[in-house]
Amino acid sequence: MYFEEGGYYHIFNRGLNKEKIFFSSANYKYLLKRIKRTYRKYKISIIAFCLMPNHYHFLLRQDSEKPISDWLKVLFSGYVLAVNSQQNRTGKLFEGKPKKRIIDRIEYLQHLLYYIHNNPVKAGIVDHPSKWKYSNFLECIGERKEFPYDELVICDNFGSLKEYNLFADNYSIDEEIGKQIEKYYLE
Repeated sequence: MYFEEGGYYHIFNRGLNKEKIFFSSANYKYLLKRIKRTYRKYKISIIAFCLMPNHYHFLLRQDSEKPISDWLKVLFSGYVLAVNSQQNRTGKLFEGKPKKRIIDRIEYLQHLLYYIHNNPVKAGIVDHPSKWKYSNFLECIGERKEFPYDELVICDNFGSLKEYNLFADNYSIDEEIGKQIEKYYLE
């Protein structure tokens, strides 16, 4: 995977055969702890993330020459080892290597941010992104300070954290832009 300094990327992957990658709340918490402990070392800005039962999404910016892929290897190799041990399983947890999409237009970044945070709603797990505790939506609207996010990117694109919340609550998308940004999504 090639990554460029200053580039924005949608990174995602799902479980092998679309099976679970998180088996308990402890699994989510373990990965979140690893994220918080490691992302600064690799000089990555986390804009948005959402951990789902069988997949994950990150919207990241690479802030140095160190490629995001180095961080992903460290982050998930340790996670897979821990989960395999906990679940008494062996082998692969994911379908393959993480997928990436380069975000090359600002309006795509805005819609992708919402898409990532809205994943648990779309999946029918919760009725609002604020109710899913394994994403940084609450940080991005200024209601929690537990997980990393880049406040400047939110404010530059929406005006403020409150404006992003309004955007999310009243989300709508032009059909033409919707077709153009489908390539940035997991499906």
